[in-house]
Amino acid sequence: MSQPVLRIYLFLLLLFGYPGFASAQDEKTPIDWEAGTFEFDRRIGDDVRRLIDDVVFTHEDTRMYCDSAYLYSEANSLRAFSNIVIEVSDTVTIFGDKLFYNGNTRWAELTGNVRMIDPQMTLYTEYLEYDLDNNTAVYVDGGRIVDQENELVSRWGFYFADEKEFFFRDEVVLINPEYTMDTDTMKYNTATEVAYFFGPTTIVSEQNTIFCRNGWYDTRNDIARFSHDAFFTNKEQSMTGDSVYYDRNSGYGRAVNNVLIRDSIENVIITGHFGEHFEELGLSVVTREAMLTMIADNDSLFLHADTLKSVVDEETDKRKVFAYHRARFYRTDLQGLSDSIVYHTSDSTIYMYHNPVLWSEMYQLTANHVEVKTTEDEVKWVNLHDAAFIVSEQENMGFNQMKGRMMTGHFRDNALWRVDVDGNGETVFFIREEDGKLVGINKAISSNIIIFVDGTEVTGIQFVRQPEATLFPPEDLPEDQRLLHNFQWLDHRRPRDKWDIFEWR
Repeated sequence: MSQPVLRIYLFLLLLFGYPGFASAQDEKTPIDWEAGTFEFDRRIGDDVRRLIDDVVFTHEDTRMYCDSAYLYSEANSLRAFSNIVIEVSDTVTIFGDKLFYNGNTRWAELTGNVRMIDPQMTLYTEYLEYDLDNNTAVYVDGGRIVDQENELVSRWGFYFADEKEFFFRDEVVLINPEYTMDTDTMKYNTATEVAYFFGPTTIVSEQNTIFCRNGWYDTRNDIARFSHDAFFTNKEQSMTGDSVYYDRNSGYGRAVNNVLIRDSIENVIITGHFGEHFEELGLSVVTREAMLTMIADNDSLFLHADTLKSVVDEETDKRKVFAYHRARFYRTDLQGLSDSIVYHTSDSTIYMYHNPVLWSEMYQLTANHVEVKTTEDEVKWVNLHDAAFIVSEQENMGFNQMKGRMMTGHFRDNALWRVDVDGNGETVFFIREEDGKLVGINKAISSNIIIFVDGTEVTGIQFVRQPEATLFPPEDLPEDQRLLHNFQWLDHRRPRDKWDIFEWR
């Protein structure tokens, strides 16, 4: 017997009594008996009777049956053999091959093919001790319990018959048609079929795997709560948290504090302090410092909002991520914010709604609605819908500006190289010589414009329709005319690193 189990066993013996601890001064009820035949066996002792055939013992409210027995009248004890039956109560019956019973302490020891049966379960073991005064049982060398749906095995077990509760320890395994549970220490109520576990616990089913170090599981209703390193995973997703609640029938999971949900297929992680998962809908919702991480080898994207919602698109079988209320994201080559953001994993496109702002290198891009096409490593293009505006700062001079009804920014190696303006195009550019000397400020209007840029420098402009362009000497264009209508410079709101996305400015 292992030392921890031995210590627990000795503690329980001290708590509930042991034959040797009984007071000799207590008056004890003698054991009554019936048998087909009996004889005295002088070889064993003067007061020892050998009982054979249809042997029945009655002691207080307990009846015991066997094929043969030795009755020690002076010690008020017996040893019984073959076809042992103990009727402990109206609901508990014990069977075995051999029995020792002490009538003074009402302590029974059964060995060999032991079965203990009550209306909810059957216990199988090779050795069982039963305290009839306290209605408790203990086994210390392996046992198996079977009820209507579950089978449980362990090295050590203690049973409170009145409360219908078992305590198990060492190599505890609960087998259900839907899952298998392995744990170190468990309390199990056979009436309610609720299991409480107090050590490393793993629950495995075809649908998912759950791990925790503390919690409970209602095996009848398939409802559970897990804590201390709680972890839940299926083939595609996993969820962890300080505390996890799970309803297997409805496929609903809830995690609280230090929540992490990972989609291994889409390579997406969502963290926060409160999360919910709906298996049938393929839906996960995270709040309280929620953050989405789109993992990439070279440069991951980090996104925060008050609420993050991840759901599987039924048409594409791909995931959509919804970030709403004060959404901000950061990648070293791309940053942005808006009230709401939607990310489609099917085509790696980011949709930004309600006052969106996007930053790429030295450019600020704004519009009423923004679409960003990305790959794992780079930005491909940006569509700006309605009131589109692109701005870059010219150090100590002002701002290059592009404005139109709709605009498309094309990127190469994560750098903006071409802008297509579609409708109501306006531009302001600072024109320089090759040596960097300022030539003038060009203001232009055209329905459609194609602009080529390299860094902050304009390398070419194509006016597609009805151009009007003027090159002003710097001194001839007042400061208030160098900014297009509705110009705004929002650099103070730009996220500077992945932790800055939690600051809404």
